[in-house]
Amino acid sequence: MDDQTRLELEAAAFRALREHLMEKRTDVQNIDMMNLAGFCRNCLSRWYQEAANERGIEMDKTEAREIFYGMTMDAWKANYQTDASAEKQKDFEKAFKENVTDQK
Repeated sequence: MDDQTRLELEAAAFRALREHLMEKRTDVQNIDMMNLAGFCRNCLSRWYQEAANERGIEMDKTEAREIFYGMTMDAWKANYQTDASAEKQKDFEKAFKENVTDQK
């Protein structure tokens, strides 16, 4: 497989993941994703922002999240976020420390 085809396939897979989380599985909570997989929608949007910034494209955290969530963070929270139990919050603290080493 040539590099351009690989790049296009990777981009298509990323778009499918983004759409899946943004439109089809709004019930999946970020805290559960972080606790189980070590990343969440915020991580994906941060990676997107970092890739843009590395290429000289000005983008802040808010802009990246809106691109990834399809709405503002406040709107997402109001529409989809549920309360997390104390146990989930404790697990999140551990998962965050283990997986997010550089907050931006």
